[in-house]
Amino acid sequence: MIPRSSADFTREKAIQNGYDEEVTEFFERVISDFSDYRFKFGRKFAYRPPRTIMIGPSEPFSELLFLHELGHAVLKHKDFRMDVIRLKMENSAWEEAKKLALKYGIKVDEDLIQDELDTYRDWLHKKSRCPDCGLTRFQTPDGQYHCPRCSEFMLDDNKK
Repeated sequence: MIPRSSADFTREKAIQNGYDEEVTEFFERVISDFSDYRFKFGRKFAYRPPRTIMIGPSEPFSELLFLHELGHAVLKHKDFRMDVIRLKMENSAWEEAKKLALKYGIKVDEDLIQDELDTYRDWLHKKSRCPDCGLTRFQTPDGQYHCPRCSEFMLDDNKK
């Protein structure tokens, strides 16, 4: 079990962050079931590997956002080198959140999930576009993007 510090979850801090009694009790149930993890309040919902889940201020779908971040922890997500892996990790964390939502009686909002995933899809699409010619670039395992039209990486291979 991870030792608690003054920055960790308390009922008082939940109320200060805008949570009502029902949501606070939900957090307490989940935190009790996942006592190997650390739960802290922060500016937004987030997962900090290897075992910390940040709880953001109250907002619509807070419970589902919380379960999504817990999903990252349960799946032991760490870091990624390729951006497409990040999208895959986000998707799998949402799938885990759905399972947890069923267990805890939280309504799953598919529109919210798709909207959240769209932010990563849009980010990936924008990041992969070549700024010079507009083609979709590919990413190599070292994290670098290369354009099939503009990149020296491809031009050198085509000379053979």
